[in-house]
Amino acid sequence: MSDTLTLALAQADFLVGDLDGNLERMRRWRARAREAGADVVVFPELALCGYPPEDLVLKRALTDYAARLVARFAGETADGGPAVILGAPHRGPGAPRPRNSAFVLAAGRVVARVDKHALPNYGVFDEVRVFEPGPIPGPVRLAARGGDVRLGVMICEDMWVEDVAEGLEESGAELLLVLNGSPFETDKPDHRLHHAVARVTETGLPLVYVNTVGGQDELVFDGASFALSAERRLVAQAPSFAEHLLLVRFARDGEGRLVPAGDHEIHRPPERLRAIYQALVLGVRDYVEKNGFPGVVLGLSGGIDSSLSAVIAVDALGPARVRALAMPSRFTSRASLEDARTVAERLGIRLDEISIEPPFSAFLDTLAPLFDDLPFSTAEENVQARIRGVLLMAVSNKFGPMVLSTGNKSEMSVGYATLYGDMAGGFSALKDVYKTTVFELARLRNRWRPPDARGPAGAPIPERVLTKPPSAELRENQRDEDALPPYPVLDAILHGLIEEDLAPPELVARGFDPATVRRVARMLDAAEYKRRQAPPGVKITSRAFGRDRRYPVTNAFRRTGIFDSDGSAERGQG
Repeated sequence: MSDTLTLALAQADFLVGDLDGNLERMRRWRARAREAGADVVVFPELALCGYPPEDLVLKRALTDYAARLVARFAGETADGGPAVILGAPHRGPGAPRPRNSAFVLAAGRVVARVDKHALPNYGVFDEVRVFEPGPIPGPVRLAARGGDVRLGVMICEDMWVEDVAEGLEESGAELLLVLNGSPFETDKPDHRLHHAVARVTETGLPLVYVNTVGGQDELVFDGASFALSAERRLVAQAPSFAEHLLLVRFARDGEGRLVPAGDHEIHRPPERLRAIYQALVLGVRDYVEKNGFPGVVLGLSGGIDSSLSAVIAVDALGPARVRALAMPSRFTSRASLEDARTVAERLGIRLDEISIEPPFSAFLDTLAPLFDDLPFSTAEENVQARIRGVLLMAVSNKFGPMVLSTGNKSEMSVGYATLYGDMAGGFSALKDVYKTTVFELARLRNRWRPPDARGPAGAPIPERVLTKPPSAELRENQRDEDALPPYPVLDAILHGLIEEDLAPPELVARGFDPATVRRVARMLDAAEYKRRQAPPGVKITSRAFGRDRRYPVTNAFRRTGIFDSDGSAERGQG
């Protein structure tokens, strides 16, 4: 081969199911790689069909069409441009399920195919259900500018286990090349790098990692593709949450080994809060745009959750595509209305004020014979929330924007939300964000604007929104902490129960009040039926509801040693 081998890592956003569109995207990226002088352009896992395809990949029509497109793209590599390595499903004749594969295309043909060996079956991954595993692969020999290079191609989870890289090294691979569809969650970049370093340490080979980027339903892929030298040094890294073509150059040293050649760009991943915020923006943007909605509409109450949701929506879509409704009742404070108006003004979005007092009074009159003069309760509170949900859905149906719900993970965990009310919507920006993190993100956005934000600079959220006690304002003088523990306590307990999967006695041993732990655990279990009916939302933690944490609705189990024998449960708002 020549003095150098140049890999172009195409960190790109692909749409699940859009095989023709994805092929065209790859053609454009390949053209850019040719202009940059690359020998090989590498695309992420299942780039042709998008990731994750879920049960869509079981359709024979899809895998058959994918095979035709792979062959067509392979023919295009006869033009002398860079070779191509891409992810696509492969289904052999009579195979009950396809394989998750990487195809190597060069000189007008398919040079090799590598099948994913380690199929993840945890968290958001369910690949054992839809794919057949492949054998441990051997290296792929690829001609590059007059010489050959032996590439050890792996697919995502293959890097997280030892045997695949070990087998590739033993069979003569010179470079580990990993195609990925690795979704974002907090601390994920460090975990990826840890496993990559482990594979480099074990094999003594350099490693190149290309990841997809963009939102797909609840998942957000952060990109952050990188390359490591055989000495475990980070030599190149693409930016997070953005499409990018990362060039990585290698040359042979005096002993014939591949070593990084020259300087490369290194974009460090953003710190935790900035990464979360960018993930939320990208998740909302891609969900709205990939599903063809013209924009979003949301209820803007003047509280912290709706204010932050509005800011995220504007940063994702721009002010012209975000519409808000302020829907005051007899319990809405003047301060809340003022704050909603201020947020809308600072963001430059349309705000319509519609009082819910007329329909609320009509509902009370209609229900009076049934309620038998019983005192005001959660029933009347929830009627207000449901009226607001009806109004938002009416605007959505009339004008087309998707309803963006505004609830957070703390509320969703304990059922402090109203079915068909504030839970109504097509997508939720804050579904996996605890209340304490909501406040942190709001303060962050007031002092920092993401580089790709479509919203205005400056502080969009008034200080009073950040300091006033949270309240649903569904009855007189209501405060969240009348019904819930203080949010710092609540969120710490919930994190232990959900992300750490701890039993209540273990949390009591950490110093939490036994009665509070018992109450929160009961509320968490009892609210499962609500979460089953909640809209999807951006995943940022290791245990998001729906994708990661799947509990039965009908569930008689109660953790022993902490619950009273009656097994009663608190259900919060209905």
